Amino acid sequence: MGKSKSRIFRKGINDQITKVTREDATKNAAKLLNANIQNEAKDIITMFGLDAEELLEAGASYESVVAIKNIFKK
Repeated sequence: MGKSKSRIFRKGINDQITKVTREDATKNAAKLLNANIQNEAKDIITMFGLDAEELLEAGASYESVVAIKNIFKK
């Protein structure tokens, strides 16, 4: 594949992936935990390395954070 084709291909892939900030990820994870959608919340938490404290500050309920306490780093 030529340089131009590979550059265009990579640009197309990068355009499909949205940029998510850590703050947005924390808010989304808190919303998912409150809605009891734990699988997606766990994916976000492990991807960004979020703490329980960050999730609680973002509005996640204490019970939902305690329910997944085993995925947080100690």
